[in-house]
Amino acid sequence: MGGGNWSSTAYQDLSRSYATKSIDDVFINTKTKTMSVDMDPKNITVRESRDSADHPKSLAVAIFLDVTGSMGQIPKAIASTSMPMLMETLIKNDVKDAHVLFGAIGDQEADNYPLQVGQYEAATELLDKWLTSINIERGGGGQEMESYLLAWLIAGRHSSIDCFEKRGQKGFLFTIGDEASWNKISAADYEEIMGYHVETSLTDKQLLKEAQRMYHVFHIHAQQGTYRNDPKILDYWRDLLGERLIIMEDYDKVCEIISSIVSTMSGANIDDVVSSFDSSTALMVRNTIAPIMKNMVNVDKKSIITL
Repeated sequence: MGGGNWSSTAYQDLSRSYATKSIDDVFINTKTKTMSVDMDPKNITVRESRDSADHPKSLAVAIFLDVTGSMGQIPKAIASTSMPMLMETLIKNDVKDAHVLFGAIGDQEADNYPLQVGQYEAATELLDKWLTSINIERGGGGQEMESYLLAWLIAGRHSSIDCFEKRGQKGFLFTIGDEASWNKISAADYEEIMGYHVETSLTDKQLLKEAQRMYHVFHIHAQQGTYRNDPKILDYWRDLLGERLIIMEDYDKVCEIISSIVSTMSGANIDDVVSSFDSSTALMVRNTIAPIMKNMVNVDKKSIITL
């Protein structure tokens, strides 16, 4: 997957009415309380990011959005206003062949649809299709944990990406939410969600390690959620990811944060990356990703990044 190209003009035509619509009216499966059959993990063998004539050096970027409770505002913000910032920042900084996958995370213990998975895409209409096909379930179980580990499961066990398989270049995986992850998934829950049997439960650390073989894995903690600066939750993520825990003060800037991380880790200069942002956004992005920059190996754009 991943043919076609991005057009801001075409996206403006698609998203023109989103700002004035409710979440239920933008995200088509939310109102009907259903999951798109195409996003059902039971129907997934593998999600592919492949090189093509349009994108000869594809780069996989997976974005999994927490759709429990108050977190539904983040996918709405991306659909309404932020998608162009994501794609245009990448393209401007010479990440011209990004393939973006949108997925959704809920609660494996409480929700009807704890995992929804789109396709890797680059074309305007298809990016919009997969994002707005997500059911914003607004569930969650109230245990300060959601099923972010399911994103790692998909990345590690159900994705095939040419950037890594052909060039040894890791893709990028972002989970976005305001809670910790469940620390394991039972064999029974795994089969219920994925549709096939495994012998034993799997831990968060095991699934994260599998995902990290092919992806740079990040978690973006949304401070505008329920658990602002909660030490228990932040310590959980720091223990797992270190500086790749990103603390986000303003969810309207999530696309600036993601595109800046991908661009700088692909070789762009941070000054060039933030030059098109307004001054307050540029400062916020610099401060947010400073720990990553501090620990990043200085490589040129053609190098294989193995952090």
